[in-house]
Amino acid sequence: MGFPFHLFLPLFSAIVYVVAALLLKRASDLGADVWRSTRIINYTQALMAVPFWLLGGTIPASSLWWQPVVAGLLFFAGQVFTLLALTTGDVSVATPVLGLKIVLVALLSVVLIGDPIGARLWTAAALSSIAIALLNLSPGHSHRRVARTIVLAALGAAAYASFDVLVQKFSPVWGTGRFLPLAMLCGAAYSPALPKGRRATPDSRPYARWLTAGAMCFAIQGLMFMSAVSIYRQVTSANVLYSSRGLWSVVGVWAVGHWFTNREQHLGARVLVWRLIGAILLLAAIVMVMLNRGA
Repeated sequence: MGFPFHLFLPLFSAIVYVVAALLLKRASDLGADVWRSTRIINYTQALMAVPFWLLGGTIPASSLWWQPVVAGLLFFAGQVFTLLALTTGDVSVATPVLGLKIVLVALLSVVLIGDPIGARLWTAAALSSIAIALLNLSPGHSHRRVARTIVLAALGAAAYASFDVLVQKFSPVWGTGRFLPLAMLCGAAYSPALPKGRRATPDSRPYARWLTAGAMCFAIQGLMFMSAVSIYRQVTSANVLYSSRGLWSVVGVWAVGHWFTNREQHLGARVLVWRLIGAILLLAAIVMVMLNRGA
């Protein structure tokens, strides 16, 4: 039996995500403003989500209109924290920590849906803690930066996890073709409230192409993943494959980071090996959570 075609979407999304992260990191190193990057990504994502409307659905009573507004706010928060983690920290740290989203989804499901906490979930939590400790291994002078990256990425993962749970809870009433486009449009609507950031100047030209390419890749990979979940409804398999981005990020920095003038490759083989082990432990924790939920 061949590999199901629709599962290529989250797997390919994970790879595109790493490319987007490296592009955005390079743009940031050249002076790109994180707030401008966030706005560009949100506007692009909202525009590309409009065709989802063709999937159909209904607009429920006005008493439920707050649901896509709240979901969009959580998605927006996830975008902000993620981009802050990627642009101000190390890609090889931020991306694996973002994989905690799956663990957090399971924990939130316990609270909101009533799923039991089994031994596998406790083991996954322990593995996640060890993994984060390994990801925090870095030359002494940058411990504070790594810790900040972990906190920002964890906040992004928490926001995205909350978004996922609310999509599962709210979208049956709306339908995929209504809830997701409206949530993305709400996320874009919050973008003007972001700080203005640095004004673009002729000196911005060196990073413009990096920012444009990174924003496009970031928006595309997100919509590809949501498409796989929305259309084929195999959330478990899609999330496990998408979580491989934690591994790809470390491998990508190691193998092709120099193409993007990425400075993480200069941390040394020892640090990157520990981060790779941490990424593998996080992925193991994620798979255990999926098995705990009957994947």
